Amino acid sequence: MSMPITPQRPFDEGCLRAAVQAANLPTLTMVLFHLTGDAQWLRDPYRPSRSRGLGPNDSGGFPSEITDEIRTRAVTAIMEWSRGTPPEVTAPPPAQLREMLSICMGEEVPDEYERMMREEIGFSEGTEPLPVSAAEVASREFSVVVIGAGISGLIAGMRLRDLRIPFVILERNSDVGGVWLTNTYPGAGVDTPSYLYSFSFFQRNWSTHFGKRDEMAAYLSDMADHFDLRQHIVFNTEVASAEYDEDDQRWTVVARGAEGERRYTAPAVISAVGLFNKPKLPDLPGMDNFGGPIFHTAEWPADLDLTGKRVAVVGTGASAMQVVPAIADQVGSLTVFQRSPQWVAPNAAYFAPIGEDVHWLMENVPYYHAYYRFRLAWVFNDRVHASLRIDPEWEHPERSLNIVNDGHRRYFTNYILDQLGDRPDLIGKCLPTYPPFGKRMLLDNGWYAALKKPNVHLMTSGVARITETGVVTAEGESVDADIIVLSTGFQTHRYLQPMEVTGRDGASLRDVWGADDATAYLGITMPGFPNLFFMYGPNTNSGAGGSYFFIGESQARYIVDVVTRMVHEGIGSVECRREVHDSWVKEIDDAHSHMVWTHPGMTTYYRNSRGRVVSNSPYRVIDYWCLTHEADLDDYLVERVAARAA
Repeated sequence: MSMPITPQRPFDEGCLRAAVQAANLPTLTMVLFHLTGDAQWLRDPYRPSRSRGLGPNDSGGFPSEITDEIRTRAVTAIMEWSRGTPPEVTAPPPAQLREMLSICMGEEVPDEYERMMREEIGFSEGTEPLPVSAAEVASREFSVVVIGAGISGLIAGMRLRDLRIPFVILERNSDVGGVWLTNTYPGAGVDTPSYLYSFSFFQRNWSTHFGKRDEMAAYLSDMADHFDLRQHIVFNTEVASAEYDEDDQRWTVVARGAEGERRYTAPAVISAVGLFNKPKLPDLPGMDNFGGPIFHTAEWPADLDLTGKRVAVVGTGASAMQVVPAIADQVGSLTVFQRSPQWVAPNAAYFAPIGEDVHWLMENVPYYHAYYRFRLAWVFNDRVHASLRIDPEWEHPERSLNIVNDGHRRYFTNYILDQLGDRPDLIGKCLPTYPPFGKRMLLDNGWYAALKKPNVHLMTSGVARITETGVVTAEGESVDADIIVLSTGFQTHRYLQPMEVTGRDGASLRDVWGADDATAYLGITMPGFPNLFFMYGPNTNSGAGGSYFFIGESQARYIVDVVTRMVHEGIGSVECRREVHDSWVKEIDDAHSHMVWTHPGMTTYYRNSRGRVVSNSPYRVIDYWCLTHEADLDDYLVERVAARAA
């Protein structure tokens, strides 16, 4: 956590008074307790109400007189701190911190969060690997090849750099950023709050509550510059293959760039290629015959002019939900082809700017950023997890999973009815039949308002084929179009493809996994492929929502723990034990059998061709943090450094 230990000088009180007017009050009460030590801030009437929906609940539900008191007392306490008065509570004991987290949210927060937040806020340092020495690196000729310079690769690079482990990052694009570099379609942005969808160790003054594509790309670029990672990155270089030599205990990675083919050798490889990096194109007859531009959202043409054009959008997933409102007022007509409707959550802050007062609080007030981020994490990560479990006694399994999930259904249904009450023809098309959260919950960024525009038409009969002049539906209706946009998702089950990865005894990872059935212990490691680690691997996607940054940081911490121990302890190879892997996969599959993503009422990219959930994790985010907090080498077959590799 980045928190000022001592202020540069006493604050300007007028500036502070203005800033606290924009403060999130539940967060401010936690600051007050830390600074004053007064337990009244943990009791009524200063306990905030529970947040409704996905909003930040800045008011905390407090009446005006309590709101005024909190702000006034906060100014006094923060000014005293800025003049040098230390906080009264610098590290609350575990029981007290557990209580504080629940009070901060206005609802019960599981005890497990205390350990995580103790480290996140900085009350304890946790267990960090010891940096390696130059002598250790030289004696082992140790290094790591990282594939990809998106979010995962940048996290891995930063961790390796901090621990002085030599590494190179191979990136097929011309800059860092991964999906945020390549996805430039109109409206592209994040559906997770900016202060959560970001590195825990690299803060930014976000311009909006939900970052848009350009700001995300700039943020990742700034991070690479801040940590001086570009010197380790080879751009415009695509990895073709990786092969393990068990005698040398090293990988050879073959990559192709502008100067031809180059080989990189290293004991360890980290795949950071991401989940949403290969567009999925539908197999529609006649696509090659269309007379105008036809493209996937991830390949949006830079010079495309939509003015007055007839545009067809195939798909209604997350990308389409951002594209349609963004272009509806530019085009002549817009026809949207829907396979199945999505549950959509209201969020008044989606386009709302973040003012300088909030930036000031985040940068200057101790504990503020940490508790604000925690509140976002709870709401967008694990809060709904219990409601995603199937109750076998529930009497309405066709529409929901349990009584709480049924309440979610009523809430989101009422929102749809409210938004489309004047368009009954759209209600039946937009109301899902499957349980809420069966697909990733999307945020309303003007979707329903766009569907009601006179030039926008929602089709539910599906696309049968493409002609030279447009689209023919499954019911035989022809729709003329000048431009066809394919918002049809990504090949999320084809992990690492088209790379050829060869492990021990010549085993091909592609053959082991098949076309769409990837598995990995913790989503990170596979038997038969020593010293190979995955980030954003199988069963690590958080289907309930939340921030991948948190998952990525957890995975990088685990992987780097293994790698540094390899150097310190003279280990030549670590290979996940078969029984450990198989037990993990069975546990994952058993857990998913009780989760919403196996509900038969919808199709989703989470499941493969046989119905197995490949992408999502069935666990809470806090569970995964605990599972990956440190590595247990008993889970691995460990070989010492071979004589020829020493």
